[in-house]
Amino acid sequence: MFCRRSTGEGGADAGVPVVLKYPAAWQVAGDWVRKAGMGYATLQIAYEGPLARVTLNRPEIRNAFNDEMLADLRSAFAAIREVADLRVVVLTGAGRAFCAGADLHWMRRVRDYTYEENYADSLGLAKMLHEIYTCPKPVIGRINGAAIGGGTGLVAVCDIAIAAEEAVFAFSETKLGLTPAAISPYLLKRMGEGNLRECFLTGARFTAPQAVELGLLNAAVPAVDLDAAVAEKAAAILTGGPEALAVSKALIRGIAERSLEENGPYTAEVIARLRMSAEGQEGMAAFLGKRKPTWVAPVSPEDEAS
Repeated sequence: MFCRRSTGEGGADAGVPVVLKYPAAWQVAGDWVRKAGMGYATLQIAYEGPLARVTLNRPEIRNAFNDEMLADLRSAFAAIREVADLRVVVLTGAGRAFCAGADLHWMRRVRDYTYEENYADSLGLAKMLHEIYTCPKPVIGRINGAAIGGGTGLVAVCDIAIAAEEAVFAFSETKLGLTPAAISPYLLKRMGEGNLRECFLTGARFTAPQAVELGLLNAAVPAVDLDAAVAEKAAAILTGGPEALAVSKALIRGIAERSLEENGPYTAEVIARLRMSAEGQEGMAAFLGKRKPTWVAPVSPEDEAS
């Protein structure tokens, strides 16, 4: 059902799209598809059936972010969360890097900011990361190259992060007399305190396989296999009920914010509501009737053959 277009010598170059073959029943129609990707100077947005692909599009400076990219990302993910037909998001970078952190031109401006301007600027980064982290659609990070500084924060807010083995990572802020503050809550969730202490304090670069061991990544694969690995995860996600996936994401956040005593009533309420929902009723009926639920699109003979 899902396949990878040959990348040739480009490997993990994000200029080659993830190619997903999906039945016509999954095709997303409407003017919003053509309009939603417009108006973002720093991003490219493509729609492939139930999948939205968001590409950081400043390859000439290794997709370093500035205030404009932060605003674009926040706006794009706010729009994506409202589109019922979209069920998976892939976040990646154009060119050879995923995200090199902060744009040097932006940093030059920041040097002259007042405290109030610095606070507002940093809060904008925090709000963007929170928008992606709380997106009800599962977000897969297609980490096609280096992620440095704030770029690692974009990796951390993805639900699943898969990188090309050649990618490198670093928290370089302390070498600049700074600290990776805004991204730290999400990195702590992924990597744990012990790993984060070493990485923050040394600022040392580490490889994609090491990032898997540290918990920042879910997997590291050869560059030529990156699209196939992402497509495989997207296919697995699309077998789940859209509401159940969104609720599961919220559940993971919710239980972390509550005590064990509070989690009993909280989790009971969550599952009781899902069991009574139209999606839950359909899912249980499909299981008992030994058929596929309605959200799993029927596969044509042509799809099976491919």
